[in-house]
Amino acid sequence: MDDTPDDSAALLQLLGTPGTAVFLDFDGTLVDLASTPDGVRLEAGVVEALALLAERHGGALALISGRPIVQIDAMLAPLTLPVAGVHGVERRGADGVLHVAATPDVSPVLARAQALAERYPGLLVEQKRGAVALHYRLAPDLEQLCLQEMTAAVQACPGVLLLHGKMVLEAKPAATDKGGAIAAFMQETPFAGRRPVFAGDDTTDEAGFAYVQLAGGQGVKVGKGPSAATLRLASPGALRAALLTASVSPFKE
Repeated sequence: MDDTPDDSAALLQLLGTPGTAVFLDFDGTLVDLASTPDGVRLEAGVVEALALLAERHGGALALISGRPIVQIDAMLAPLTLPVAGVHGVERRGADGVLHVAATPDVSPVLARAQALAERYPGLLVEQKRGAVALHYRLAPDLEQLCLQEMTAAVQACPGVLLLHGKMVLEAKPAATDKGGAIAAFMQETPFAGRRPVFAGDDTTDEAGFAYVQLAGGQGVKVGKGPSAATLRLASPGALRAALLTASVSPFKE
């Protein structure tokens, strides 16, 4: 029996309250995790629910993802939303302007990760703008070897931080994170002056939880595991259900 707390009612109240700014992670939050990044699928009705919810909140809904923006756009097409990609390295505001942060050289990390993947076919290397992700979901027994290799690679690259997510190790710029991306959105129309709510599932989302809660909002942890978030949902399915309900329910003043 799953004993994960279910704060769906509290989330529904937040989503149904005027003046909320909604921020959502993608993998493991809006969609279920898959064996490979290309294997995730959006369930029917989710894009429509996001469009309705964004409209009801005056456009104050954004995705905050580790994926590049181009991938998020492809998944949500034809819907285009404000998005922060690669943990904030890329950020497109509601006005459509793209902001790209300066990034350190991660080519030594990429080379080391690719060399490891050539030795072990179960590993997958994902190259992003200023970041490198090494996925070992198809070879979980190689976790310690991957951690050892990626740690050594990052230590040789100033300004690069290693994130340990769900079956993935990602080298990314230390100067950018999801909390900073949300903070930047909160300085802009239509997010400014609203109460931020951020839902995420992984260690990479903790910076986002910390920011929104410091700003008087709520973090929503999706799934099991320790977290600073004050609210929790059992699964991505529970989050999707809340979004679908909130998108068609009347606002509560």
